[in-house]
This record gives sequence, structure tokens and C-alpha cells, in this order.
Amino acid sequence: MTSLPMIPSRPESAATAEPGAGIPLRPVPRGRVVPPPRHLADLDLAGRAALATELGERSFRARQISTHYFGRLVRDPAAMTDLPAASRDRLAGALLPTLLTPVREMACDDGATRKALWRLHDGSLVESVLMGYPDRVTVCISSQAGCGMACPFCATGQAGLTRNLSTAEIVDQAVYLAGVAASGAVVGSPARLSHVVFMGMGEPLANYPRVIEAVRRLCAPAPEGLGLSQRHITVSTVGLVPAMRRLAGEELAVTLALSLHAPDDELRDELVPVNQRWKVAEVLDAAWDYSAHTGRRVSIEYAMIRDVNDQPWRADLLGRLLTGRRAHVNLIPLNPTPGSRWDASPKPVEREFVRRLRAAGVSTTVRDTRGREIDGACGQLAAAEVAE
Repeated sequence: MTSLPMIPSRPESAATAEPGAGIPLRPVPRGRVVPPPRHLADLDLAGRAALATELGERSFRARQISTHYFGRLVRDPAAMTDLPAASRDRLAGALLPTLLTPVREMACDDGATRKALWRLHDGSLVESVLMGYPDRVTVCISSQAGCGMACPFCATGQAGLTRNLSTAEIVDQAVYLAGVAASGAVVGSPARLSHVVFMGMGEPLANYPRVIEAVRRLCAPAPEGLGLSQRHITVSTVGLVPAMRRLAGEELAVTLALSLHAPDDELRDELVPVNQRWKVAEVLDAAWDYSAHTGRRVSIEYAMIRDVNDQPWRADLLGRLLTGRRAHVNLIPLNPTPGSRWDASPKPVEREFVRRLRAAGVSTTVRDTRGREIDGACGQLAAAEVAE
């Protein structure tokens, strides 16, 4: 494990969930919420141009600064030499305020996995992870500070929900780490970010409007956005059925990842408390509707927890639920949190689970284990920072 030097950021120059989108089961009491600064990633190009005009600048300056941010991954106004010197700080102050202040950055897997802990303007902590592979670079980003879903095996779920992130706070994680990839820091991987997964801190569909806007910004071509393929974006959920059905109508080609973790209601009520509101059958129906509407295969996320959800009969039940469906099971070896009673399933048990699912005709893989030595599980780094 190695600590990385911080990538310099420019000097410093919560809303609740939508109705029906989620149920914050474990909120953290907060005082008055101070919204994050407005950032160009919160606005479309027309909105940025209007803001530039309000500042007394020519409207095309918004396109120039957007090209630096999204197209060249540049944040430092001093490097924006096509902008008049007298205008740079004013434009950057209004359109590129600092949203993420690096607190800690760690690397492992010979530098192929890098985890960043950020402090937001109000002191909230969020995490992002960059993962380099021979054929792609993926970043895992957070959509909330904390999480209200209260899943007992998840460090973030145990911390509770602090607040939703703004669109720009979500997007800025990806842009920052895209800059890390572009610097060549991830040896053996492409120098361009290609995939984004909303699997960091928080329940993405409980912050629905800002997550959807972030997806659109990530996929819009530069200078409007980052120019990623919709098919390379994955949005996860524990199963907020109304929001899943709403997502199907967005005309997006993103992958839906359903964090199932148990095929039966009795156990899932405990592991994923939102199941007490929307049961397994209803959640899967919403997933199949999304697949039918978009033509996209659903990813079924299943954390393998020793002696809890890894029994052969549960593998068989899961196989029966998924047989003939456009679905892929992603088994996740649990990355246990310090002091937790939950642990990962033994490898022989994991292999038998895989065998039974594949025997049922269900496409199944085991997620590559990354970042164990850098508190790789979601929420661990933030929890450690708070405890210090």
C-alpha cells in the first residue's frame, strides 16, 4: 500500500430525496444545509453562457472554459491561456469553484487501484475509486455523502445519510480521476477514462434528479460533458421500485445494477431493509421491465457473506428466479469492515454457488477483488477518517 501525493486543486476561490425515489432509513441529524457552490457541471452550455454574460464576459467564454474542464481535464485557470488574463479568475471563480478537496489518496495493486477520499465544502466526506485494466479505466463514484439504506454489512449504510450530492459534485469525481488516468499514472491501462459505475457511497436512485443529470453530463460530448458512452455507465440500486420504473422512461442506455444479495424475502428483509417495502418479486419485475424497455442486460449484484446468503439452496433459488432472463450475476466477495460480524464466503463455497447458477443457465462471474489493503469497501476510508 502506498500513499499518493495529492494532485493540486485550485485554491478555494441537500436536498432530500424525491418523493417515491427512496426512503432514508438512517439519516444523520444535520443543521442548516448550505448548498454547494454552483459549478459549470451543474449547467448545460446555454446556462454557462448565460452566467458568463451576467459576469460581463462574452458568452463564448463559457465554451472555452468548458473545453478546458471537460475536453482537456484542466482546472488551473493559469493554464487557460486562451482566456484573457483579466477574465480567468472571475470566470473560474463563478464556473469552476473547488468542490472536492483531497483528504487522502491511496494506491494498491501496483497502482492499478486508487482510492480517493474527498472533503466537500460543508465538511462531508465522500469516496471515489479508479480501477485500471488492460482494456479500460473505470471509476466508481459516490452519489450521496453517506447512505440511508442501512444495509448492515455495508460501512456506508452504517454511517447513515448526511446529504445528497449535487450534480457537479458527482461529475467532478469522474473528471478528477479522468485527469489521473490521462496523466499516465495508471501503468498498463489506457490513458482515457471509459467506464463509470455509480457504486460508491449512497443509493443513486435516492438522489434521482441529480444522478440522472450527472449521467447526461458524463455522456454529452465535450465541451458539454465528458463524452462517455451511455453503455459504459452503470447505475446501481438496492431496489427503489418507483425510481427504477422512472429510469426506464429516461431513454438512456445505461446498465442497471440491482443489489439483490438474497433471493428470498426473509433474509433480504434483514440484509437490504428497503425490501420490507418492495419485495424481491416486485423489485425483479421492475428490473425486467427496465431490461425490456432498454434492451439492456441487468446486472444482479450479490455479496457473498459466509454462512448468511451463500447456501446451495439459495444459489438454486436465485437460479430459478433468473433463468431465461436478460441478467448477469456479479458475485462480490465481501470486503469485511473492521469489527464487523460479516465475513466473506470461503472460496469452495463461492465456487459451488457459481457452479449452481451456471448449471441453471445464468451468466455468472466473480468480481475481481480490488483495494482490500486500502480500505477498498465503500465507506471504510471515510469511517477511518472520522474515527481519527
